[in-house]
Amino acid sequence: MNVKQAYYLSMEFLQGRALLNAIGNLGLTGPYADALTKLGYSLEDVARQEPDAALGNGGLGRLASCFLDSMATLNYPAWGYGLRYQYGLFKQLITKDGQEEVAENWLEMGNPWEIVRNDISYPVKFYGKVIEGADGRKEWTGGEDITAVAYDVPIPGYKTKTTINLRLWSTKLGAEAFDLHAFNNGDHAKAYEAQKKAEKICYVLYPGDESLEGKTLRLKQQYTLCSASLQDIIARFEKRSGNAVNWDQFPEKVAVQMNDTHPTLCIPELLRILMDVKGLSWKQAWEITQRTVAYTNHTVLPEALEKWSFTLLGELLPRHVEIIAMIDEELLHTILAEYGTEDLDLLQEKLNQMRILDNVEIPSSVLELLIKAEESAADVEKGADEEQEEEGKDDSKDEETEAVKAETTNEEEETEVKKVEVEDSPAKIKRIFGPHPNKPQVVHMANLCVVSGHAVNGVAEIHSEIVKDEVFNEFYKLWPEKFQNKTNGVTPRRWLSFCNPELSEIITKWIGSDDWLVNTEKLAELRKFADNEELQSEWRKAKGNNKMKIVSLIKEKTGYVVSPDAMFDVQIKRIHEYKRQLLNIFGIVYRYKKMKEMSPEERKEKFVPRVCIFGGKAFATYVQAKRIVKFITDVGETVNHDPEIGDLLKVVFVPDYNVSVAEVLIPGSELSQHISTAGMEASGTSNMKFSMNGCLLIGTLDGANVEIREEVGEDNFFLFGAQAHEIAGLRKERAEGKFVPDPRFEEVKAFIRTGVFGTYNYEELMGSLEGNEGYGRADYFLVGKDFPDYIECQDKVDEAYRDQKKWTKMSILNTAGSFKFSSDRTIHQYARDIWRIEPVELP
Repeated sequence: MNVKQAYYLSMEFLQGRALLNAIGNLGLTGPYADALTKLGYSLEDVARQEPDAALGNGGLGRLASCFLDSMATLNYPAWGYGLRYQYGLFKQLITKDGQEEVAENWLEMGNPWEIVRNDISYPVKFYGKVIEGADGRKEWTGGEDITAVAYDVPIPGYKTKTTINLRLWSTKLGAEAFDLHAFNNGDHAKAYEAQKKAEKICYVLYPGDESLEGKTLRLKQQYTLCSASLQDIIARFEKRSGNAVNWDQFPEKVAVQMNDTHPTLCIPELLRILMDVKGLSWKQAWEITQRTVAYTNHTVLPEALEKWSFTLLGELLPRHVEIIAMIDEELLHTILAEYGTEDLDLLQEKLNQMRILDNVEIPSSVLELLIKAEESAADVEKGADEEQEEEGKDDSKDEETEAVKAETTNEEEETEVKKVEVEDSPAKIKRIFGPHPNKPQVVHMANLCVVSGHAVNGVAEIHSEIVKDEVFNEFYKLWPEKFQNKTNGVTPRRWLSFCNPELSEIITKWIGSDDWLVNTEKLAELRKFADNEELQSEWRKAKGNNKMKIVSLIKEKTGYVVSPDAMFDVQIKRIHEYKRQLLNIFGIVYRYKKMKEMSPEERKEKFVPRVCIFGGKAFATYVQAKRIVKFITDVGETVNHDPEIGDLLKVVFVPDYNVSVAEVLIPGSELSQHISTAGMEASGTSNMKFSMNGCLLIGTLDGANVEIREEVGEDNFFLFGAQAHEIAGLRKERAEGKFVPDPRFEEVKAFIRTGVFGTYNYEELMGSLEGNEGYGRADYFLVGKDFPDYIECQDKVDEAYRDQKKWTKMSILNTAGSFKFSSDRTIHQYARDIWRIEPVELP
């Protein structure tokens, strides 16, 4: 059907297991389970045999997968494009040394959910050179050629005939690339060299990029995704157009969404294909591209806004650097038109903030305009000086002599004046706007996305405001109409119905139908039953049963035995300093220390029993994050074997956190921690999943926490910490040496330094929280600042949990208030405001 289609490009899709999702969306869970029982198997046991697809890592990839589920369920004509990673990110092992990484083996037994499409493959080129034909058309030749082959993963919608596609690319070389001569001569490594070079592009998600080889591999991955996907999208457009291909209609039939900056190269790739292959002019191709692509920003962290070496990009993708330079030139002309050329300092400031090519030569067309403007200004100034000179001719000779004396008193000043006088306009402009020899030349991918896309969206209300006010403020002033908010969402099918069937049945019973699975607004109807004792009793029973599943999971994964009667307090997400797992574990250490100072009777009276559960992966090269993992496991090792404490406190790190682990932990959790430094978490999606499952949140006013708190009610959210608008001032205060840490925070650090948690040297970890300046120091993420507020807020959590009736009501109101955070709602907004596509009901 020749309707407009959306294509979602993402480096990650964190799919999880497919079986339960597929039969659930088909409405076959009951009959399928019965059929398996007749064959002598249980559905649960069979489902557990399926490995998680290792195609993603965190919220970025899980969001993409939730979006695919919603696109299919809502009958939108849309596809996903990604890479088929052979070994995923890594499988996480927890040993006495902390986190260790080994390759994922998810494809060892094959993947029954994928369909290899050997008939769909595209050439992808690296390196080479650009030559210009007699007709002026550019051609990219030579270099290194590989082939991207399609693997299709069907994504079934819920109770609909629509099944959309996730097309994953794998890389290889044809048989002709195998060096048979070298092989027969015994040089087997050389024979396979080119093949291995091609295959390794899709070995690992986010390969380490500390080395030049690592950076090159990441760029190859990103370009492979973009090139193969764009070639496929264009081939599909041409096939649907038949014999009458009208390229001006391309944006009316195709929408391309870039999930963060990883797929940015689809911009110059689309332009390259349109100009060099299809023969369109720059003007036509640029207009088509701007109307086709859109960009979702997922971060405010400077290190996550990708910047690539201009030299590396130029070597690997020479034609694309030429095209990016053309886009940069378009941008510079726009800036000149907006701000004029009178104030060169202002202009230099704008270019420094907005250019795509940083510290790269200004294009000649822009240079000419600047030189002309400077020469005109110089002529005007010269005329004014001559006029002034004429007026001063009648002055007395004494005055003139005095002036000359004054002028010659300062030799340096005289020399400087002469310098300025002899510097012509071209030299002056090149001095001001030319590249600095000691600064790196880089390509700002996020700037390229903002300039080239017709829409830029953040993923939570507070994040979208930060994007406009801080991250891309200069672009927002130039193009305010481009900027939008699209708060993230999660699919209620996987994240409530399928992973928490007992609670789902209770919700359906009290609401009166299961329509809430596609119309989550109906969850709000639970509010009127929140005080009902019968509902509360059923609710608590379901939570208790889910907690028993966590008890089994912890025993299986870690060997620890925990009490289901304790509060289950969970923080599961990527390990990163800004997410502040360190604040959580410091709070636990403080709790443990206070317990040790009390008698057994005082302990039981003061503290609610807790099982504190962590999960998440630290990137293999992120040393500080790996220290945090090691510290959490060391604390657990000490606390969990302390007979004085017993079941009052347990600390558990669940290894190899993935979707399937989350599907067990989230339904049974009672408190969930979303405690990032305010203004640093774009949105978060696990906060939505926890809230949907009746888990209470403790958190800062960051990301989607702000909107969740509004919907569930301020009294049903445990809030603490500095707010986003205060952070810069607090860091400044720290740098000036004015911050005074709370004595309880100092007490915790001193306690850790006694060696109570083992012999590992934690000075690097402690040092990051100390001092007032310096890289990796000065407590950049404000753990010390928020610590007193955090532990006092945790006291309020204990107090609330003691009143189980009140706690259960708060839990029900969390589920009722989570209706806004369905990915269905988010996808409707993307479809309406950015992609402009309509649902297609299949007959």
